[in-house]
Amino acid sequence: MLYRPLPTECDAIPTPDPDPFLRRYLARIGYAGPVEPTLEVLRALQAAHIAAIPFEAFDALVEGGVDIDPAAIEAKLVDAGRGGYCFEQNGLFLRALRAVGFDAEGLLGRVRWMRPPGAPPTPRSHMVLRVRIDGRPWLADVGFGSAVPPAPLAMDSEAPQPTAHETYRVVRRGDRWSVRIAIEGEWLPVYTIDDAVPPAIDYTVANWYTSTHPDSHFRHQLIAARTTPAARYALRDNRLTIRHADGSTERRYLTAAAIEAALAELFGLPVRPHWRAAIERAATAEVEG
Repeated sequence: MLYRPLPTECDAIPTPDPDPFLRRYLARIGYAGPVEPTLEVLRALQAAHIAAIPFEAFDALVEGGVDIDPAAIEAKLVDAGRGGYCFEQNGLFLRALRAVGFDAEGLLGRVRWMRPPGAPPTPRSHMVLRVRIDGRPWLADVGFGSAVPPAPLAMDSEAPQPTAHETYRVVRRGDRWSVRIAIEGEWLPVYTIDDAVPPAIDYTVANWYTSTHPDSHFRHQLIAARTTPAARYALRDNRLTIRHADGSTERRYLTAAAIEAALAELFGLPVRPHWRAAIERAATAEVEG
């Protein structure tokens, strides 16, 4: 019989990483706090995510497609330092929340932001998350660009909910919710959300439409956004808008070189050489609104 001595305290016994994805995700968003399924942790993770991972849709604009397979999202947003849009951002956040132990699920909604009253309905093309904590439902969204809620919103209350930036409301009407934001004393619609949890194929179809259809604005406009506790940064073609938490606003129009610099310095994006043609087009755009 071959004798093998028992390990001693001096022996190095490798410990398997319990969840390498979660560890790398938390490092990506710069979060080192508690990791448990509580409202305080959800708030902290949502704020850290939207500050670290910018909203952007260069793959739709330049390549005409976005891959929302979980492995592709992880490689792009976590490993490559890129950003993404709602299906990528909230898909990643959903995976992270479940790894922490949250009771979370995805929902689909219709965007109404910046659309005139009475406009035809938009497709169900926005993904959000519903997170239940002690039986109470909370709306979590890290993928809505410059109007993304900076904090989870209670879905069982229609009262105004202040955040570090604007104040929001979530209004229940039958089997859907309407999310609204207070801008200059007026409640403006952001999006409506259907109550039913969609099957995976609905995300595939919605993502295909959003990233490839000629009517999708992501196919025609350079869009980037990032929200920190201090300010919201929004780039739409050549127009950069900075809305500070104190209510003051800066706005300026950028050259192609300045757009590249802003993408790197304000949005933390590793600018790719093949984005250059889209950036030059954006620099000459006439932005309305």
